[in-house]
Parts: sequence; C-alpha cells; structure tokens
Amino acid sequence: MEHVLARTTVPSSIGWRRALSTVQVWLAVWSERRSLERLDPRLLDDIGLTPDDARRECARRPWDTPAARSRD
Repeated sequence: MEHVLARTTVPSSIGWRRALSTVQVWLAVWSERRSLERLDPRLLDDIGLTPDDARRECARRPWDTPAARSRD
C-alpha cells in the first residue's frame, strides 16, 4: 500500500516544482525590467535600446516572458 501512495504523490510534487520555477522566472523578469527602467538614455544606447524600447519592455507583464526564459 505504501508503494502505491508514494507513486501518486510524485506528479503532485513535480507540479509544485514547475509552478515554483515559473514564479521564480516571473520574479527575475520583473526585477530585470525594473532595473532596465532605471537606466539613463546613454546606458540604454550602450545596450542597443531606445528609451521607447525600454518603456515598452517595462510595461510588459511579468508572465509575458521570452520563450528562451521558460524553464518548462
């Protein structure tokens, strides 16, 4: 009986890990966008962005992440 119960808890555990990983990505993206928001135009130019580009990026929701950032 214990063996059957152990198998049934594994998918739940994986689901929680995936959810936690997703939230961690969202928090990292949110933090990076807040940092981007504080850069002056000279620094934005150094990384190839205009102030308008930066404003658009900062206005995106945390869950609106590039596909390359997904951990699934």
